[in-house]
Amino acid sequence: MRCDVVAIGTELLLGQIVDTNSSWIGEQLAAAGIDSLVQVKVGDNLGRMVSMLRDRLAEADAVVVCGGLGPTHDDLTREAIAEIMGVELEEDEEVAERILNMFSARGRRMPANNMRQALVPKGASVIAQTRGTAPGLICPVGNKVLYAVPGVPHEMQDMLTRAIIPDLLARSGSSSIIVSRVLRTWGESESGLNERLQDIIDELDGVGNPTLAFLASGWEGIKVRLTAKASTEDDARALIAQWEQKIREAVSDIIFGTDDQTMESVVLDLLEARGWTLGVAESVTGGLVSGRLTSVAGSSVVFRGGIVSYASAVKHDLLDVPVGPVVSHDAAESMARGVRTVLGSDVGLALTGVAGPTEQDGQPVGTLFVSVAMPDGSSHTHNLRLPGQRDQMRQLSVISALDVLRRALTA
Repeated sequence: MRCDVVAIGTELLLGQIVDTNSSWIGEQLAAAGIDSLVQVKVGDNLGRMVSMLRDRLAEADAVVVCGGLGPTHDDLTREAIAEIMGVELEEDEEVAERILNMFSARGRRMPANNMRQALVPKGASVIAQTRGTAPGLICPVGNKVLYAVPGVPHEMQDMLTRAIIPDLLARSGSSSIIVSRVLRTWGESESGLNERLQDIIDELDGVGNPTLAFLASGWEGIKVRLTAKASTEDDARALIAQWEQKIREAVSDIIFGTDDQTMESVVLDLLEARGWTLGVAESVTGGLVSGRLTSVAGSSVVFRGGIVSYASAVKHDLLDVPVGPVVSHDAAESMARGVRTVLGSDVGLALTGVAGPTEQDGQPVGTLFVSVAMPDGSSHTHNLRLPGQRDQMRQLSVISALDVLRRALTA
């Protein structure tokens, strides 16, 4: 079964919005064992949309069309699909009623053009909208199918998971269960990770099931995804477990979590398990570490707070950092001990460094000092060299510092 993806929107071509939807759809299709060989973007032009969709249908069994289902004049996906199907658009009364009820429940006046979203190509099935006003569509074209979903990510993701993936699997005749497991790593390049796992990759190429893929995710690390197909979920999970163990034996030093875990959620769980609280002192990252930690629900159980000690005087006066270079091993250690004292936390984490554009205290751009002050009075301080321009270096500093903390907590 092959399902290609077409993203609709002139704003995508102009670079005003980055097309993350197609990559997410591709990941879900791959996890379900469905091939997706082409992903393309096309602007809000009816003729070009029709031409592109016909081209994709000529090569693929199915196409997911993402975007162009809104209420405005340039939302033309419905019209394009109707032309390809050779049918008229007709109003779906149930869809119209749901749209009216959504506006009524929010106490808002409904603009008349929202009723455009109730127009459905004759012969198409509706994917009921649960998170927005636009319904999705399942549109048969001969022995093939077009799926249309809104461009709003959370609306699209709901419809793909709830309706489209199950429909694709039913059409493919597959009775197999497909299960994936993601191992999340930090501290190794993609090429380096590939090299360390080469023997396992060669073995998997020989057996064919499960499959292994690398997903480079920037400052979220590199994900190693195992996907297995079997007659039952238990059999698929057992197959994955066998190979997961081999991967862990090869690169356990850089695996920090699995599936939906993040570095911040792992660190918070480790601290909570020990009954310890955390205080953070940030210079180079300007509050980014605290922001990542507080994005995790329930983090207040562990996270006492953060001090953005950006100015040198704040480091000296508030955190008791000795006068002298503030981008140094000693300054980072003093900041970690100081924030632990000021915030009354069990553990202190501190970051100081140089994001650029010029060096500071004799340290080059990309320098990061991270220190962890532990409850027993000991400290762990590391000097790292990070790549990238200012914003990238700061984001990499966040996960790097949290990884230093993770390693200190598991030492």
